[in-house]
Amino acid sequence: MINPNKKRLRRTMMFLNAQKPSLIKDPYIYKPDSIMLDLEDAVAENQKDAARFSLYHALQEIDYRGTERVVRINGLDTPYWREDIRCAVAGGCDSIRIPKTESANDVKLVENAIDFAEKEFGRPSGSVLIIAAIESARGVMKALDICEASERLFGIALSGGDYTKDLQTHITGTGVELMGARQNMVIAARAAGVQCFDTVYTDLDNMEGFCQDVNTIHLMGFDGKSIINPRQISIVHEIFTPTQKDIIFAEKVVKEIDSKKAQGIGVFTVDGKMIDIAFYDGAKRTIDLAKASGVYKGDL
Repeated sequence: MINPNKKRLRRTMMFLNAQKPSLIKDPYIYKPDSIMLDLEDAVAENQKDAARFSLYHALQEIDYRGTERVVRINGLDTPYWREDIRCAVAGGCDSIRIPKTESANDVKLVENAIDFAEKEFGRPSGSVLIIAAIESARGVMKALDICEASERLFGIALSGGDYTKDLQTHITGTGVELMGARQNMVIAARAAGVQCFDTVYTDLDNMEGFCQDVNTIHLMGFDGKSIINPRQISIVHEIFTPTQKDIIFAEKVVKEIDSKKAQGIGVFTVDGKMIDIAFYDGAKRTIDLAKASGVYKGDL
């Protein structure tokens, strides 16, 4: 049975250090779609056990009010990741994020560990999903294999900092150095029917640049963006939520195609634009996204 949360709305995924109670006690007040409780880079080597303790109690005791709770585990080349998964699953997390994913086998290793933890802690089978972070040139080249590795996998995410290091360049703020990875990952995700998420934008003093970056990835076809600060949430949500103009046009397209199809008419115009059946799925997606975003007031 496919987890119904696999296709949920994920415009923003906010990173939080799982070890810091001040950060993880109430992030839902900012209304991100997902929070990323981090056991990896944000936590010092000698603090991994303390971070797991904090994570478990947060998951057990805090009502995150519908916000998706994703846990980023430590890398599969470390001794920590299996216990990270046990702790996260026992606590009640919604998803596990795999860092530095480079192959379908990486996903399968984590899938098997989640299977075991669900049985161990009495969670329903298939209740915990997976997102794979791609952080290297090899990972980008293997993106389709990674996307198709597990029914649990709901999406892939670019980690730009590590990827550009592997590419022997650096983050410039222009997006040029990320363009190839971004496009390849979106294509792979769409081919596999999963979601795709962009990397963080770290210059918090350049909100204009952030807005341009979000507009770019929205046009490229991404589903959402990883973020590091609540100030970034409203910008992403505004760009990724259909406007009333978009919604009205989509409604017209759906209604016209439904009507004309019954009459055997294949091509027609809506608001002066030539439309055919190929526009139908896109119009339905716009309406579905508007519904998920809470801005739809129509009757479709």
